[in-house]
Amino acid sequence: MELVVLLCAVSLLYSCEAQEPSAVTPVFVKKGEDVLLNVTTADVSTEDIVSWKFNKTVNLVRFLPGRKPKVSDDYSGRIELLENYSLKLKNLQEADSGVYTAVVSEDKEKQITGHKITVQDPVSPVNLSVDSVSNSSDWCNLTVSCRAQDSHINSTFRCDTHTCSQEGGERSQVIHSAADLHVYLSKGSIICNHSNQVSWTKDIKIIKNVCPLLAEPAINVTALILGVIAVVLICILIVAAVRFFSKREKNERESRENTVYEVPQVGHRALRQSESEVIGLSPNSTYCLVGPHTGTVDSSMTRGTTLPESLYAQVDKPARSLNK
Repeated sequence: MELVVLLCAVSLLYSCEAQEPSAVTPVFVKKGEDVLLNVTTADVSTEDIVSWKFNKTVNLVRFLPGRKPKVSDDYSGRIELLENYSLKLKNLQEADSGVYTAVVSEDKEKQITGHKITVQDPVSPVNLSVDSVSNSSDWCNLTVSCRAQDSHINSTFRCDTHTCSQEGGERSQVIHSAADLHVYLSKGSIICNHSNQVSWTKDIKIIKNVCPLLAEPAINVTALILGVIAVVLICILIVAAVRFFSKREKNERESRENTVYEVPQVGHRALRQSESEVIGLSPNSTYCLVGPHTGTVDSSMTRGTTLPESLYAQVDKPARSLNK
């Protein structure tokens, strides 16, 4: 029985310890930057005394009802007070990594929020180098090194004419300050990545630039230049031909439109004679009938006598002036 009670107590203690980390929020901060520590005011009344603590022992600031908040001398100038018991902690260093909790002082302290702060340095630059290349007509092998400031890893890649693969899969290792050094293959490139939760840096090698099997065929510069010149000349000839035929067609059209058919000319005298003839045939001419005497003629006198033929005389009116 005592053993059962002891086991239950240990289980309860283990359960409580397992739940404790869930009461704080993990936060990663780059060295030298600031962090916000917020409080949910739903759990706080205006009569409560609220305190911020570091690792449960160091007092950062204390909020007293009706009084001005009191900041610890060790954090003077590094804490900016915000509304609703929140604050900003400035210029964090590695020594500032730890658990920050806000507690309410009643009969006993009650935690209302918590943040587990981890301050990290930015990662160092990384370098990816190709150590060796071996190839045949069907395949190409590459050995590369991924190096950071204090660490490095190697990896091998095998390529054929179509695809590449990383032998043994992706290589990765965790180095100091929880930084990760990682080398992998992505879209025809080998990538070396050095990262942690607050920063990252990488170096890239394009496989076709180091593996002759995958290299693109060289471009014949001379043939390319000659091809461009030929295309330009063809274009110039086409434009010139179009302009030539368009201009010729335009000239022919203008020539047809401007053609004048000349009327034959006659001499001045012939013209006047023609005009006279026209005037002579004018309907304005008057014809007069001249006949025999119209007096009474004895019928006996006319017997056996043939009457004279009628006589006509043409009387012309004066010709009008041609200029009129």
